[in-house]
Amino acid sequence: MPTRPMLRHAVAALLLATTTVASAQTYPAKPIRAVMPYSAGSGPDALLRAMGEKMARDLGQPVVVDNKPGANGWIGVGEAKRVAPDGYTMLMCDANIMTLHQSLFKQVPFDANKDFDPVAPLYSTSYFVVVNANSPWNRLSDLIAAARAREGEVTYASWGIGSPGHIGTALFENGSGVKLRHIPYKDIPAVYLAVASGDVQWAFGTPGSVAPMLQAKKVKVLAYTGPQRLPTFPDVPTVAEEGGGLSKFELSTWAAIYMPHGSPKPAIERMNASLVRALNEPEIKERLATFGFTPWFATPAEFARAADADRAKYGEIIRKLNIALD
Repeated sequence: MPTRPMLRHAVAALLLATTTVASAQTYPAKPIRAVMPYSAGSGPDALLRAMGEKMARDLGQPVVVDNKPGANGWIGVGEAKRVAPDGYTMLMCDANIMTLHQSLFKQVPFDANKDFDPVAPLYSTSYFVVVNANSPWNRLSDLIAAARAREGEVTYASWGIGSPGHIGTALFENGSGVKLRHIPYKDIPAVYLAVASGDVQWAFGTPGSVAPMLQAKKVKVLAYTGPQRLPTFPDVPTVAEEGGGLSKFELSTWAAIYMPHGSPKPAIERMNASLVRALNEPEIKERLATFGFTPWFATPAEFARAADADRAKYGEIIRKLNIALD
């Protein structure tokens, strides 16, 4: 016969399970706040607002975007970190914040794994290898050959020390065995203006950021850093296809949704499902394709593993090069 303490534990477990089921069935019971560490009108902001409209119909509650830009995105991250983990606050952020910053800065006011729970990725995008339209290089192998012939003389641009363009090129150098000269700029548009004018010889650039210069025929692309060719650019080979020590080379970035650590699992699962449905909407797919972004569908666990792998990969090269931003 069960003892009285055993009965109490059994009743408590039953009540907890009942409460969890009930909360899962009624969630969400109020508006969802989406903290946005970027300014209003930015690409991520516009995307999440469009997705929020789709999600509101699915969830039966509005998704309210709350812009908190500034300080490398840390103002918004700090805001999301401080709130109660009740499933009613989510954070949109990118790979820079959740992977690169963890190794680039000695004093980071949050821990990507300990302070946040992954909910779902939104999209990923890889990079073109971009050169001047009049460059004599027509294949990536031409660039590598020139860099080997003139060690440390071939120049590349990035949008700042520690940026994905900088860290990605360090990985490129490590794989190909070449030495390049880094010319950092203050922002992304300046990078492609520099390539188009011939001030620097090449740069990495996402399809969305390169598009205006490409359409104006001021630059051309030699390769793509994704795992396979872009359907919209079927003639552009991947970096891995070009070989030269880069058969496993991939470089990408992403945006994703997180919740404060300890948020209810039913809320995370419900939000993941709603985000997946929104990403499957034709309007959202079209918006993503405009910028060369690929919708990324994954469970919270699958996405957590991918983010951890990126954190380890970039952390290793950052430590090897002793790059620090503070």
